[in-house]
Amino acid sequence: MKSHSNEQLFLLVVEMGSFKAVAEHIGGDPSIISRRIASLEQKLATKLIERSTRSSTPTHAGQIYYQGLRHIIDEQNALEQYVSAHTETPIGRLRVAAPHDFGIRFVMPVLEAMTLDYPQLEVELVLGSDFADLKEQGVDVAIRIGLLPDSSLMCRKIGDVSRVLVAAPSYVQEKGLPTTFSELKNHHFILYRNSINAKNLQLMKNGQVFSQPISGTFTVNSVEAIHQLVLSGRGMHLGPRWAFADDLGAGNLIEILSDYEFPSSPLNALYVSRNYLPAKSKVFIERLKAQYQDNNEQFKGR
Repeated sequence: MKSHSNEQLFLLVVEMGSFKAVAEHIGGDPSIISRRIASLEQKLATKLIERSTRSSTPTHAGQIYYQGLRHIIDEQNALEQYVSAHTETPIGRLRVAAPHDFGIRFVMPVLEAMTLDYPQLEVELVLGSDFADLKEQGVDVAIRIGLLPDSSLMCRKIGDVSRVLVAAPSYVQEKGLPTTFSELKNHHFILYRNSINAKNLQLMKNGQVFSQPISGTFTVNSVEAIHQLVLSGRGMHLGPRWAFADDLGAGNLIEILSDYEFPSSPLNALYVSRNYLPAKSKVFIERLKAQYQDNNEQFKGR
């Protein structure tokens, strides 16, 4: 335990939730860890940890200290990796944020494989899109689909998310098959909540761009939920091809207006600007890009 500084022990206590858990993790005594944290609190003249018999949680000051210290330690690790012979070896804790359905489908397998390949790496996958301040929320890499607002974040493009307009055979049988973009106004759509242009579709054909207002009474924030609603014949949906490729191939869904092209959505990895990008983030981004591009090739033609 002497190899761990008081600051490193503090990070572990916050991340593992108790002195006992940290002691079991590093092979030490909980009382010694408690005294080490008390020494750090005395040094800073600030209480960092609220102690109880079951858990240890950071105070408000402790949370602020944790976020800043976590960033400093990550920067230090990245710098040490950069100047050492193990620059490309991911270590430490990698926290990734990604949209729910995309995260399960594409991000989770990449992170799982990384934990098997790099025993000194710990990962956390946070599903959702409500991560405006990556640094404050301790996110190393955030995956985003769609156009990005201007920000100080670094961005690396992973690829493009091609989109397809789909409906179930039962819906087409009941409502008819549209053959022109103007006919879409007569159809019912399942809408995705987070889409900026959810009620206005853009289509392209022979170099011309068309815009068509659409309507729908069912709005959902889950691609999988929309998938099920479309399969049940509740309406059409313009969504990512990867989510519907299998059912299109099996004939469970029909591609609508296949002679038109729908603009793709950019897929990006965002991270806080750093002089030295940690190997854990670098390797994750590279692996996700490679896997996504491989999957995209499989989706073509379905």
